[in-house]
Amino acid sequence: MNKRELVKAVAAESGFTGVEAARAANAMLRVIAQSLQRGEHVSVPGFGAFSVRDRKGRTGHNPATGKAIRIEAKRVVKFKPGKALQFDAAPSGASKSVRKGVRR
Repeated sequence: MNKRELVKAVAAESGFTGVEAARAANAMLRVIAQSLQRGEHVSVPGFGAFSVRDRKGRTGHNPATGKAIRIEAKRVVKFKPGKALQFDAAPSGASKSVRKGVRR
C-alpha cells in the first residue's frame, strides 16, 4: 500500500473526503516525524511504538572491491509492533522451525 492508497482507505473507513483524509494522514505523519527528530518515543496503543536509537560507527567492506570502509555512527528509527499488529507470517501448514522466529 502506498500513500495514495492509504489516503483512499482512510477516507473510505472514516467518511472523510479525500482531501480531509490526506490532511489528516499528512498531519499524523508530520507529527510522528517531528517527535522522532526531537528524540521522543511515539507509542500508538494496539499498533506499535516508534523510537530513535543511536547506531555505533563500524568497519564495513565494499562488496565490489573487498576494501574496508568506515561506516559512520548515525541515529535510526526503530519500530516495535503492538500485540494487535503481530501475526504469524508463516503459512498455516509450515513446520515449527519456519515459524520459530515469529512471536505471537
